[in-house]
Amino acid sequence: MKNVYFFGEGKAEGDAGMRDILGGKGANLAEMTNLGIPVPPGFTISTDVCAAYYVNKNSYPQGLMEEVLSHLDCLEKLMGKKLGDSEDPLLVSVRSGAAVSMPGMMDTILNLGMNDQAVRGLAARTGNPRFAWDAYRRFIQMYGDVVMGVPHDEFEAAISAVKKARKVELDTALDAKDLEKLVEVYKKIVKKAAKKDFPQKPLDQLWGAINAVFGSWMNERAIKYRQLNDIKSLRGTAVNVQSMVFGNFGEDSGTGVCFSRDPSTGENKFYGEYLMNAQGEDVVAGIRTPKKLASLEKKNPGVYKQLVSVKNILEKHFRDMQDMEFTIQQGKLFLLQTRNGKRTGAAAVKCAVDMVSEGLIDRETAIIGRVTPALLDQLLHPMIDHKAQKAAKVITRGLNASPGAACGRIVFSAQDAEAWHGRGEKVLLVRKDTSPEDIGGMVVSQGILTSTGGMTSHAAVVARGMGTPCVAGAKGVSVQGKKVLIGGQTFKEGDWVSIDGSTGEVYAGQLPLVVPRISGDMNAFLGWCDEIRAKSVRSASSGGALKGFEVWTNADQPEDAQRAFEFGAQGVGLCRTEHMFFAEEKLIHFRAMIVADTYEERKARLKKILPLQKKDFFGIFKAMGGRPVTIRLLDPPLHEFVPHTKAEVEELADFLQVKPRDLQPKLDVLKEANPMLGHRGCRLAVTYPEIYDMQVEAIALAVVDCIKKNIPVNPEIMIPIVVTARELKLLKPNAQAALQRVFDKAGVKAPHIKIGTMIEVPRAAIRAGHVARYAEFFSFGTNDLTQMTFAFSRDDVASFLPTYLVKNVLDVDPFKSIDEEGVGYLIQFAAAEGRKVNPGLQLGICGEHGGDPLTIDFCFRAGLNYVSCSPFRVPLARLAGAQAVIRNSKK
Repeated sequence: MKNVYFFGEGKAEGDAGMRDILGGKGANLAEMTNLGIPVPPGFTISTDVCAAYYVNKNSYPQGLMEEVLSHLDCLEKLMGKKLGDSEDPLLVSVRSGAAVSMPGMMDTILNLGMNDQAVRGLAARTGNPRFAWDAYRRFIQMYGDVVMGVPHDEFEAAISAVKKARKVELDTALDAKDLEKLVEVYKKIVKKAAKKDFPQKPLDQLWGAINAVFGSWMNERAIKYRQLNDIKSLRGTAVNVQSMVFGNFGEDSGTGVCFSRDPSTGENKFYGEYLMNAQGEDVVAGIRTPKKLASLEKKNPGVYKQLVSVKNILEKHFRDMQDMEFTIQQGKLFLLQTRNGKRTGAAAVKCAVDMVSEGLIDRETAIIGRVTPALLDQLLHPMIDHKAQKAAKVITRGLNASPGAACGRIVFSAQDAEAWHGRGEKVLLVRKDTSPEDIGGMVVSQGILTSTGGMTSHAAVVARGMGTPCVAGAKGVSVQGKKVLIGGQTFKEGDWVSIDGSTGEVYAGQLPLVVPRISGDMNAFLGWCDEIRAKSVRSASSGGALKGFEVWTNADQPEDAQRAFEFGAQGVGLCRTEHMFFAEEKLIHFRAMIVADTYEERKARLKKILPLQKKDFFGIFKAMGGRPVTIRLLDPPLHEFVPHTKAEVEELADFLQVKPRDLQPKLDVLKEANPMLGHRGCRLAVTYPEIYDMQVEAIALAVVDCIKKNIPVNPEIMIPIVVTARELKLLKPNAQAALQRVFDKAGVKAPHIKIGTMIEVPRAAIRAGHVARYAEFFSFGTNDLTQMTFAFSRDDVASFLPTYLVKNVLDVDPFKSIDEEGVGYLIQFAAAEGRKVNPGLQLGICGEHGGDPLTIDFCFRAGLNYVSCSPFRVPLARLAGAQAVIRNSKK
């Protein structure tokens, strides 16, 4: 079995189609080599070796050592150098590279092969002692940290001490003698920390580095990154061993990162940063502030022109925006990596729309392969209120590294960020710079502010990938322990600051944030998605054809409905009336109703609520302009409305003009041991019909008002928590009668109002064929259906569910993505049984799952007519629905 693949001199043993075997980096190095791009030669150890390494308890497959040495021999012959040679040494880099990009999560080592003899040979051969000693000190620092476990900070402290003694700020100001002395200091640091000398044999170094890279596949930050990004089923990482080229050779050498288009905005302009006399880690680590790529055209026009040509070739070849790493050695260009560039949501949409316009890709490719639902979701991040921003004073500015606005309480470490977040605090991470170890704190932070680093620093790249606002390289930001100086003002841990990642501006205090609107490229892109969903045709379980796949929304207030409509919602799949009852002006009357002794008293109390309910419904109907609005009648148990505190009991007693001690026994009777399985939903209407009668009357009155004002209206009534068809058989005629009374009295010809039910109890799903005799639609309430199917309380799963996921007892959180084997089976069974009885039965989903891309794909396959989600998830669902159509039409 082949485990090692060579690339070099215009020919490679692999190509871009071998990502699973060579990893993304190795596959693209091979592809660039085959395209004739100047790539330093090397070889890739496959991901199969990584998989075997862990299966065999950290040991390699038989014959791997011989295969690696054979490929190293080929590399040495090609380069005309020997690894670690005392006169003309070959130096190599050792880098990770999984099939899915995981930037910064695994380990890299540069300048491998350097030792006490090679450094002098390299100095003599190049005539550049400073370069040689700089390469050696960098190697000791990286190898010592990654392979030997020497704390990185100890090396940084040592070089800082040398710079302080020499009274210089930059590493580049140190001369060869300074660096030679620093190498000796570094070796002593290694000896003290690792209890052994720094290795001098090149092959020992090579295998130490290979072991470390494979080992990094299971380091804490890599594991966490895969969990956060739901990366599964990979074999492991590949290891890329590649001959070194040197950007730190002198002022005619340099290194940089560039993008074929702007990764923040998506504009079709060449974008990037570089540093002269530097190696790659200097750019991404934020140690020095890099220069904009455009200035390279003046410094070295020939190299810049060649780089532009390479950029154009790669973007056209891969048909996507490329993220490239390059090195210039003594005026000669080399490409070290290319990959599809990570981008913001705005950039993803603009790139997709522009590339379709340019003829580079078609619309289906744009939808299925260029914009993910998570990226689209970033576009809906809040912005600072314009008036507040105009009145506020900018205390400092940095680079607009990741768009969107954020405000939070200052914390200075990733650990503190996670701890504060765990207490329910909104935090903003403020640091000099970030590193891969900070990933946990970065994920929970509202935003990130750093004092150093550029647009391609770790903080910037990771923040953009997560959609977290970030201001990087902010001048005037100085972190000092648990305090930070920002623009001359001192802030301590816990103080509020606000940042605008779109402008790079920083503000003191907590500025109000506002919700963005959809426009421009995003409207065009989502329009394509809507067209694909509208034109889709599926086979229904009843034997007919299902046309279209719609996106509705969950909206309880008119403003929610209006926002969802602006985001492209085609209807309201869930309007929860209980949220209306908790409004202050209604709650007191409802509480008075539930403690009333007679039917007449309850009717009198409900009459007070009726006009308020009608007003709520009218507002939603008006906002949705004739689109369907599904109103769920009262669902939660009466227990939730019972006053619990002494002050609440006294308030109700005062309203009823009774003594609290006389009221308390009535309240005690209403309390339930297990209210979620108690007196709730349609059970309330069976025992207290007047509650649903009032709600249906309010709906009818709102419909009448709409008709009289020429406002299109299309309500649907949903009866919740049904467990038997007999409940619906009893309650549906009551609702129909209440509607007709209002319409007859008003003298209007009302539209037909569908009456259906929410399928949220396993028994209702199993008996769906019977329930469908009385229902005109089913809406699957997957929150409760999941709870009752699993016997998991959604409020209490945090104590065990994470362990279930880590130990692969469950593949996904069933409250995030639908459990297709259990809950999904019930949905598909109910859909099929319901449509056997009622072929035109409308089916939808209205739980939190309705905005989850994996669940949306399932809903399309299960034959549902629509998904319903929160207003802010509507654009995401429009995209995910179109992706489901495309994906399943290709099967």
